[in-house]
Amino acid sequence: MATKAIYDSAAGTFTLTKDVWSGTFPIADLPKWLTFFRRQRELFPSHAGSYNDDLKALEAVRELIVAD
Repeated sequence: MATKAIYDSAAGTFTLTKDVWSGTFPIADLPKWLTFFRRQRELFPSHAGSYNDDLKALEAVRELIVAD
């Protein structure tokens, strides 16, 4: 299952969902999550591909914020 990230501009949050896991976070935390997943790819290169969907979803949210 692909990772989904939904931006809620009214609430100032984004929700990240992957498989059975889901979490909602303040939009101010988006840079921290992007850094976290990029770092995971560096630390665990044999699993780097598993973080690509996460980053793609979060980067799409970042683009929405810029356009907002």
